[in-house]
Amino acid sequence: MAADRRSEVAAVLAGRARALAAGAAGVPLAEAVYRNLVLGPAGAPDRAVATAELAVRVAGHDAYPVVHQRRLALLRTAAGWQVEREEGAGGPPPLWDLGAVVAANGGHCLVLGLAGGPDPAELAAVADRAVPAVSEVWGSDWPGRLLLHLPATEEQFARLLEADPDGWTGMAAVTTAASGAPWHTPADRVLVNPEAYGGLSGFGRQVVVTHEAVHVATRADTRAWTPLWLSEGVADWTGYRGSGRTPKQIAPELARDVAAGRLPAALPADEDFTAGAAGIAQAYEQSWLACEVVARRYGPERLVALYRAVGASGPGGEDREPWLDRLLRSELGLGLAEFTALWLAEVRRLAG
Repeated sequence: MAADRRSEVAAVLAGRARALAAGAAGVPLAEAVYRNLVLGPAGAPDRAVATAELAVRVAGHDAYPVVHQRRLALLRTAAGWQVEREEGAGGPPPLWDLGAVVAANGGHCLVLGLAGGPDPAELAAVADRAVPAVSEVWGSDWPGRLLLHLPATEEQFARLLEADPDGWTGMAAVTTAASGAPWHTPADRVLVNPEAYGGLSGFGRQVVVTHEAVHVATRADTRAWTPLWLSEGVADWTGYRGSGRTPKQIAPELARDVAAGRLPAALPADEDFTAGAAGIAQAYEQSWLACEVVARRYGPERLVALYRAVGASGPGGEDREPWLDRLLRSELGLGLAEFTALWLAEVRRLAG
């Protein structure tokens, strides 16, 4: 009897998956399937509970399925089993859990927004400019397309991150790896905070989206050991590249501190980039300047080569500082102390 019930529920979920793949959620899916179905203990004969994984692939973007943990309540009617309620059972929810999805296709992107939120077409236009700007620096060895999620509220943005909304106030966008996909696959999502992003100028929006596009393009070269000052710095450097903005315009908070006699003693630590951390804006500005120093002194190609060398050669059993010192000597011809001194000299120039 239990086997019959499981078979019947599996058939219902298969039909539900086919409807999703056909566009029932408003998202262009190449694949949708419920798998690893587990039925709860038998209770009332006309009711059932189950958990399953919903694996989906967005058409044109996902090489591997993105996995969402689901909890389902089912009701048996005269027509057979029906899903009465479906909800998340851990992990970030799919966008359609938050409301009706509105999609905008660009030449280099797909933006999935929510009804009642900002216009996804505007974001698509920004993303379409970001992609070629990133490829110009980082080459074409990445998909060259962005998948962006544009929720209607900051609270929804935090839900997609499984984060405290207060910790993400002011963060305009973030790139996340989709659950269930291998680290090396292009399964990144750019999540846009509609309130922080909406408060930016047109120039600011372009910098933010280009910054996030760099994270997508450099995923294969980014490792857990890559210093955040380097990964965030190259993203900001690419975003501001060719803008004509002065260092003081790009790093205004840092410039004000330098003018007041408050100088950093070292390159930003990883913890300085924690969402909500005091001084996070300065950490980004300091990181941009460090990468600007490399690009101006050695050329953009050397900055890209340095980034890839860091990703390709982990510290292993070596402490991070001597490992980075050795890499900098190999790639730039000067060690960590010398590079830090060179960077600090540029920091001091902001007072002029």
